[in-house]
Amino acid sequence: MNALQLILKKRRYFGPAWVFASLNIMIGTWVLYIPQVKEKLQIDDAQLGIALFCLALGTLFMITLSPIIIKLIGVGRATLFSILIFSLLFLIPTIVESYLAFCISLFVVGLAGCLTDVAMNALVSEIEIEDNVHFMSASHGFFSLGGVIGAGIGSLLIEYFEIAILHLACMATCVIISNLMLARTYISIRAMHKEKETRSKLFKLCKPLFGLSIIAFLIMGSEGAIEHWSKLYLQDIMAISSEKISGLGFVAFSALMTGGRFLGDQVSKRFGSFSIIIVGSSIGLLGFIAVLVSQIWITIIGFGLVGFGFSIIIPELFRLAGKTKGISAAQGISFVAGFGYLGFLISPPILGFLSKIESLHLSFTVLLFWTLLTVIITFFLKKRDKPN
Repeated sequence: MNALQLILKKRRYFGPAWVFASLNIMIGTWVLYIPQVKEKLQIDDAQLGIALFCLALGTLFMITLSPIIIKLIGVGRATLFSILIFSLLFLIPTIVESYLAFCISLFVVGLAGCLTDVAMNALVSEIEIEDNVHFMSASHGFFSLGGVIGAGIGSLLIEYFEIAILHLACMATCVIISNLMLARTYISIRAMHKEKETRSKLFKLCKPLFGLSIIAFLIMGSEGAIEHWSKLYLQDIMAISSEKISGLGFVAFSALMTGGRFLGDQVSKRFGSFSIIIVGSSIGLLGFIAVLVSQIWITIIGFGLVGFGFSIIIPELFRLAGKTKGISAAQGISFVAGFGYLGFLISPPILGFLSKIESLHLSFTVLLFWTLLTVIITFFLKKRDKPN
């Protein structure tokens, strides 16, 4: 719990961690209204999948631009400006009246979301190097906490808001004000480590990051899928009509993921990154099996198990990426983070297409196999490299 105490005691660490929470507060609030937007625009799962794919396209486009923007204005300013813009842009998808406008608005949201994700992870990396501290896992715990705040509290408030824009506007206002208040401690930070490698050298260095990036894509892809589709899974597959109950799957997932991540930095020191990823993925496998049982409380517990199993996999991937020989921590983490965030956004449309073929049951079966693939890849990476 040392990392959590560090964050709570010093604003220098709490400020960046709160950006993580803020990003998922907006996403968690938005997902509550996906069924409502779907009904308003009269679209099916496949069309919704295409719209969410536009979100992923925005991310893909911004991955190459993020390092340039961060280098130009500094990692601190990039973090603050991107989370402020992201919060405002997420209001647009709920008020558009046409499907085309919906797709375009999600593309623009993807641009800001990717920049926020890359910048905030690079910021934490820079502070860790400068201060010789470790709070990456706990910062990702705040990301999960943001999901609990957005979806959990939002599920209780949703009945009091007649239209989605009012709810999202309230959350955006809170996010903007709080981040402006906390940004003073990190806004002046610029990347300390400049890369001197040539393009060919950098291309060569991507090889040791490739396996980690695939795992990040699969795990964050599963996270994004659960965030966007868990409520619809309970509504469509299990015929749950209650707004509060149908949101419990994602709440359980986020709550246990939050707890796991706050413990992650201590567990990592004892068992090592690769072992944690293998064990966590195995717990995730059990969770997806429980989800696919399609019995209300077993399914909700299953979502919780997935969240707990996945809780510190991404922070450990970033830790491994930051230790890659011949490459700076910031560059390694940014590369893996960008790939992971692409998975976070591209998996929801993939599941939408699969649900059109059969149902969301098939979609979540695919996530189970993604998790199994994660175990296999990690096993080979562990065999190739010495455990940390």
